[in-house]
Amino acid sequence: MGIIKQAFMLPLQGTAVAGRWDSLFLFMLWLAAIMFVLVVGSMLAFVWKYRHKASDRTTYITGSHVLEAIWIIVPTVMLLGIFVWGYSVYRGMTQAPRDAVEIRVLGKQWVWSFQYDNGRTSIGEIYVPVHRPTKLIMTSEDVLHSFFIPNFRVKQDVVPGMYSSVWFKPTVIGTHQVFCAEYCGTSHSGMLAKIHVLSEADWEDWNEGKSPKAFGDSLVEQGRKLHETKGCVTCHTADGTAKLGPSHKGLFGSKVELEDGTFVIADENYIRGKIENPRGSTKRGFTQMMPTFQGLVTETEMNALIAYVKSLAH
Repeated sequence: MGIIKQAFMLPLQGTAVAGRWDSLFLFMLWLAAIMFVLVVGSMLAFVWKYRHKASDRTTYITGSHVLEAIWIIVPTVMLLGIFVWGYSVYRGMTQAPRDAVEIRVLGKQWVWSFQYDNGRTSIGEIYVPVHRPTKLIMTSEDVLHSFFIPNFRVKQDVVPGMYSSVWFKPTVIGTHQVFCAEYCGTSHSGMLAKIHVLSEADWEDWNEGKSPKAFGDSLVEQGRKLHETKGCVTCHTADGTAKLGPSHKGLFGSKVELEDGTFVIADENYIRGKIENPRGSTKRGFTQMMPTFQGLVTETEMNALIAYVKSLAH
């Protein structure tokens, strides 16, 4: 079991990054409180000390360059320090480790569903291992949603027609609440889910089950079958040889030169765009012949196809 921590007046710290965000938040909170007391306290003191008296005569003040310099430099240094602190935490959250467990998330009014590499799916509940990085690859089937886990201090918009991602490394075994943080219609407040953080042993049991085939084909195997049934094999191979279209071997994560001479990284969004809207994303050296599969591939099928292409990266 992880050591359960909870900062002052804040939710449980379920990840290491939660502690870093809380430290920054509390620093800014106390800094704002101290500055408020100093500024307002000084103002009240000056109002009282220099209140109007008939015998008083205002002293001519010429200003102080030293005081002005201090008032400019000190706040600037403090703001830059806060920026560097915040950016260092944010940057660590944007790039998931290569060995992260990947789970596909699909938002739909008004429910969350999840796909795992073993082929299993779950609705309203997501299972992750403790002390291992987990990356969520997310998209929406209808409108804009936002996947928010307060205990983990992570939140990411889930956008229809594209993929977004977020990663975390849970440290506290147990159940944590997931919310939708973007108004998405009538039952927005009921678009909830539970994230279950399992011990390593429980995760292996849940992930594999007593029978390797208990959950059907793995996500990659589902994608391989779709690659055949959808006709992808007519133009694309999985062994590195080119046909009418480029091979999918080694495609994912590579730098692709397009017809117009620009370069793009073949990530999840590139592959999705190539499937749904192939025009304008043709690789240099090939002729655009691919039809659009817009509306012909469901979100769950899209996740499986991308998982298969991803498995051919090496």
